[in-house]
Amino acid sequence: MKHHVDMEPKYRVAIFGSARISEGDDEYRDVFEIARGLAAEGFDIVTGGGPGLMQAANAGSKSVANGGQSIGLNIRLPREQQTNPFLDIKEEFERFSSRLDTFMALSDAVVVAPGGIGTMLEFFYAWQLTQVDHLCETPIILYGPMWATLLHWLETEVLANHLFDKKDMHNIFHVRRPDQAVELIVKMHRDRLTAAHVCRNYDQYRVELQGRDLSW
Repeated sequence: MKHHVDMEPKYRVAIFGSARISEGDDEYRDVFEIARGLAAEGFDIVTGGGPGLMQAANAGSKSVANGGQSIGLNIRLPREQQTNPFLDIKEEFERFSSRLDTFMALSDAVVVAPGGIGTMLEFFYAWQLTQVDHLCETPIILYGPMWATLLHWLETEVLANHLFDKKDMHNIFHVRRPDQAVELIVKMHRDRLTAAHVCRNYDQYRVELQGRDLSW
């Protein structure tokens, strides 16, 4: 099964996360629930197509009858990464750069689950593109407690040394529960259909969700 991903426009959410987290782990269950909740809204789920949290997201997408499509953008590696069995559409890439650009071209929102170097690359690439306005209306939701330390370091070291502006964080959110991630993306999607320049109004969501375990 291999198809080129050139379908009609539809709301799609990229979910990034570690290939090393196994089924049965708390993070696997949480990502499954995030994808399941988003698929129930009819959203497509886009992942790297591999094992671990990528599989959790694709499996969550496929667990919903009449949900969105489950898409995998796999990368060829020296240690071959097998695609997971929960994909409706898959594409393979030789290079991370072209794969990342496809992720960003396809995705209307990004969820960054726990992960290592590859996941952090995906997070920072998405953030860079939104910072320079190559992407707009693209929220980046960091999921799980592991991101709290990174956000603290960004604020106390990088931001404090004036190496980026506070406004560059306007589209980045940190949540700790699957339902928070789903609720936030669903609300942004609904607002996007009626509001002009939603990408400039992210502060409204921070105010509305204040005090609900958001750390940025």
